[in-house]
Amino acid sequence: MTSSTTSHSPIRRALLSVSDKTGLVDLARALAEQGVELLSTGGSAKALREAGLAVKDVSEVTGFPEMMDGRVKTLHPMVHGGLLALRDDAGHKAAMDEHNIAPIDLLVVNLYPFEETVAKGADYDTCIENIDIGGPAMIRAAAKNHAFVNVVVDVEDYDSLLGDMAQHDGATCPKFRKKLAQKAYARTAAYDAAVSTWMAAAIGVETPRRRAFAGTLAQTLRYGENPHQKAAFYKDGSSRAGVATATQHQGKELSYNNINDTDAAFELVSEFAPADGPAVAIIKHANPCGVARGDTLIEAYKRAFDCDRTSAFGGIIALNQTLDATTASEICNIFTEVVIAPDATDEAREIFAAKKNLRLLTTGALADPRAAQLSYRQVSGGLLVQDKDNGHITLDDLKVVTKRAPSEAELADMLFAWTVAKHVKSNAIVYVKDRATVGVGAGQMSRVDSSTIAALKAARMAEECGLPESLAKGSVVASDAFFPFADGLLAAAEAGATAIIQPGGSMRDDEVIKAADEAGLAMVLTGMRHFRH
Repeated sequence: MTSSTTSHSPIRRALLSVSDKTGLVDLARALAEQGVELLSTGGSAKALREAGLAVKDVSEVTGFPEMMDGRVKTLHPMVHGGLLALRDDAGHKAAMDEHNIAPIDLLVVNLYPFEETVAKGADYDTCIENIDIGGPAMIRAAAKNHAFVNVVVDVEDYDSLLGDMAQHDGATCPKFRKKLAQKAYARTAAYDAAVSTWMAAAIGVETPRRRAFAGTLAQTLRYGENPHQKAAFYKDGSSRAGVATATQHQGKELSYNNINDTDAAFELVSEFAPADGPAVAIIKHANPCGVARGDTLIEAYKRAFDCDRTSAFGGIIALNQTLDATTASEICNIFTEVVIAPDATDEAREIFAAKKNLRLLTTGALADPRAAQLSYRQVSGGLLVQDKDNGHITLDDLKVVTKRAPSEAELADMLFAWTVAKHVKSNAIVYVKDRATVGVGAGQMSRVDSSTIAALKAARMAEECGLPESLAKGSVVASDAFFPFADGLLAAAEAGATAIIQPGGSMRDDEVIKAADEAGLAMVLTGMRHFRH
């Protein structure tokens, strides 16, 4: 048997069965002019005959009339054999000859208007009657056999079909057929998704075991972000280490907000390779309120905690190394919702066992912060889909733009601050000193407000810790996007920062650089921003 996935496939026989008849007659006429035999069903056949085209009813091919109100018409070996037969397989050819099955080289189908029927507010029985069965079955059969068969499910592809045929003397190329097949499977998937989503709502299933986006129900949640919102947690089958793949060792079920915040915490701490030393991130409302490295895990935790002790209460703690007993004991000194780490020692688990409301999750590994992944966000009437922000920079990517170049220590803190800023809601300003955040300003409408808030937090924590000056003194500052004006930068300088890392790209970069020089700051540009809305 030879492969035909790399050869052109001539179209001699086509089956056209569409609900939306836009462009049908023009397509059929163009096919007929090239000598293509036309098969059709019901209303499609009627429309073609009224246009003066010769067309054969599928019932003539199958030997059975359309029956059961049209529910049964194409579900027959004479149709599916013609779609599925491998043209270069001797056994398939023999079966076709024996049973007088003729090949079908082109299938043009668009499905019963189920989505439109639902949108019109039709009753349950009417919606059920508008679920197409024969159409999806033929589409899937033709798409599977795309080595030989063309399948068109979108009116928009009629012209491209004719165009490809024109280029190849009435045949189509393998690349084109593959594209058609992919579109076909996407259409049937979307169709089934629409049916399953509608049916779940119609029969009152609030958390169906399976969702149309191919997620599997992991947990029915008590509620969503707020008690009046129903919610559930679905796993998408990804092997990425994180909250969805973690083992929960104790504590009550995670809530919607717990899951969201735990994911944010673990994704952030995963930025810090264990080989470079312990790291801890404390998250509150999806924003970091403290992130630090240390020579030991407990040191990293204490330094992260000292960034914002108030916000850390009731937060989520993520660690990049195995949780040990010493660190577990320290964590138990305040109320914590969730602790997530690659692993935990038996001693650490025993210590946490006394805290019944504390959830402990282990993942077995860190997430790969540079792995390609898609992220989705629902908006009214649609989805926003984008690549996950896996952008990163190194020292070689930094461009010094001020008269004073940063010191080696400042550069190390800059990279640390930049990594944290990537995980802070925009507008984001992060103060860092000695590999630990000392002030975080998140989610403000202006960058200068974020800068001011972060500085206020640094000053407040210094007072709480009994220190004579703000924690921001001698720190570096990261901004997730460029400074549109110099005011945000000057606020950081006033707080005591000595160096700035930011993307650059503002119309006023020269003004900002001049302000940095006048303030004696060192500043580097990354050329990359990290908006996080």
